[in-house]
Amino acid sequence: MSQQASLPRGFQTAGFTCGIKASGKPDLSLFVSTVPASAAGVFTTNKVCGAPVIVSRSRVPSSTSRAVVINSGNSNAATGAPGIANAEAMTATLANCLSCPPADVLVCSTGVIGVPLPMPLLQSGIPQAFALLGDSDQHLLDAATGIMTTDTFPKLTSCDVAVRGGTVRVSGVCKGAAMIAPNMATMLGVIMTDAPLAPEQCAAMLKAGVDRTFNCISVDGHMSTSDTVLLLANGASAVTLSDDDLQQVAEAVRVVCQHLATSIIRDAEGADHFITVDVTGLATRDFAWRMAKEIAESALVKTAITGGDPNWGRIVSAAGYAGVDFDTAYVSLKINGTEVYRAGTPVPFDAASLSTALKTNRDVHLELAVGGGPCSGREAVRFWTSDLTAEYVRLNSEYTT
Repeated sequence: MSQQASLPRGFQTAGFTCGIKASGKPDLSLFVSTVPASAAGVFTTNKVCGAPVIVSRSRVPSSTSRAVVINSGNSNAATGAPGIANAEAMTATLANCLSCPPADVLVCSTGVIGVPLPMPLLQSGIPQAFALLGDSDQHLLDAATGIMTTDTFPKLTSCDVAVRGGTVRVSGVCKGAAMIAPNMATMLGVIMTDAPLAPEQCAAMLKAGVDRTFNCISVDGHMSTSDTVLLLANGASAVTLSDDDLQQVAEAVRVVCQHLATSIIRDAEGADHFITVDVTGLATRDFAWRMAKEIAESALVKTAITGGDPNWGRIVSAAGYAGVDFDTAYVSLKINGTEVYRAGTPVPFDAASLSTALKTNRDVHLELAVGGGPCSGREAVRFWTSDLTAEYVRLNSEYTT
């Protein structure tokens, strides 16, 4: 898969500039199914959530969804009752274009928190964007571009699955580059498929996919107010899915989610390194997830990698405060394939050579294994994160000024 992607059958998209962003960059995107679609969503767990999250969360799962409208440049979060009314007005405007109930339109917003939406711009922009809808690869790219904020590139992908009687396609777009933390990262995602799925099947596939991808990325540990991933399935492929086919579609959803989630980490603001953290040998997935998350979010681990410092003690230390009752005598660690810690004992290694490798390679792989003792088992988790650079601090210190 690549940044080149194609829409599933029965979907149209558009990207438009309605004037929310002072930069004049695209700031409005539409994702439309030509027929009613099953829909499900996964949303931020932040108590301070955006008005669009409240509205969309109340409308899924559904069997009659028609569209998603997304604006960038303004998150419509912490805006009170007027924010709810504005989110609902966005859906009503698009619903009027589609001649469908407003409840069949979902909404997302991303950008600065606590600023009222410029509704005249949206109410005139949504019909103009609607007139631009199309099903070409360029239309999908335009929609992916319209949801960007601090992203440096649009994030989109598609995956075709051979099933009995034909093929189905799963395609997705997302945005995100900073304020990234699990449950979920500060990101918006729309996944579309022409597979025939019931709402409960959409919900199960989306949750399973998100748990292993979007909920396994972190840049700075700051959970956003707006995080939303939506899955729409319109059945336009006209195939009948067997149980094996359904498993393949579910895997395609996960693969699409992983591509999008890791694209966010590769675009992390100011980052120099893409870090994969593998934690293995725990009794439960939750134990492994908690340990991987602490390693991935440790500022000391991140800055060590920024400086090319193979300071393995910071990694083992971060695992130690994850709230998992393990015995360090059974813990081993590799950095980029080099063993630095085995069964609770340091291993001699060429620190200068490993430091050079860290400095000259963007990809970093941390492998922490628990080989026995309390809480050990066969569960594993893969987590993705980025390093922490002075450029990240600069970008986020100047975000609103």
